[in-house]
Amino acid sequence: MRSGLIAQKVGMSRVFADDGTHVPVTVLKVDGCHVISVRTEERDGYNAVQLGVGAKKVKNTTKPMRGHFAKAKVEPRRKVAEFRVSGDAILDVGAQLSAEHFVAGQHVDVVGQSIGKGFAGAMKRHGFSGLRASHGVSISHRSHGSTGNSQDPGKVWKGKKMAGHMGDVRVTTQNLEVFSTDAERGLILIRGAVPGSKGGWVMISDARKKNLPEEAPFPAGLLSISSPEEEPTVEVTIEDEVTEEANAEASAPETADDNNEAGAENAGSAETSETKG
Repeated sequence: MRSGLIAQKVGMSRVFADDGTHVPVTVLKVDGCHVISVRTEERDGYNAVQLGVGAKKVKNTTKPMRGHFAKAKVEPRRKVAEFRVSGDAILDVGAQLSAEHFVAGQHVDVVGQSIGKGFAGAMKRHGFSGLRASHGVSISHRSHGSTGNSQDPGKVWKGKKMAGHMGDVRVTTQNLEVFSTDAERGLILIRGAVPGSKGGWVMISDARKKNLPEEAPFPAGLLSISSPEEEPTVEVTIEDEVTEEANAEASAPETADDNNEAGAENAGSAETSETKG
């Protein structure tokens, strides 16, 4: 079982498949998703990976969390989430996950915070049909009807479907298909809708009810870091600077002597002019 990803919902767009069909997709951005800490069976009783994403100001971070991030040698993160993994899929602290963690055609489960819709009635919130739209119903066509019971127990049961706050809850959408990924820009295109509003954080993981594709990277799709090649250039630059400094020092006395000779010639010419006058 692999780790998931924390991504930010950018919005919805559309793309065209190879056969020319129009496919609506949700664009998710993965940027700076680092491993903050790990949980092991021997120490914590279970295996998990804790990820962090999104920059956060240090002054807005509590002191315990500052130490938590400093231990992982990463900057404070806005969103932190934990994913259960198997023993052979534990990642190193500080590793950065890439959008290539998922492959095209793979099915994933997406968890997000649904859009809040405020206070809503029973018909909109739970899909009730309402009362009759005929004579005998006195201005209560959209009410939810009776909510109580008989004399025993003589109360309204907890959890009764009634009017109230709608949305702004944790929602899991299963078996969504990954249309494509863009590792350079850190984008994942999901076919269809994803819970949450624009700019909200979502957690993507492998679908529990579908098999993992063979081409999916295991234990994770990590961001590849190219080896730096600037060292030879820096050495050449330093040598050039030393050479230029040496040339400047060597030419400095000659310049001074030329200035002295020019000054002497000017003084001699001045004396000659005075003598003639």
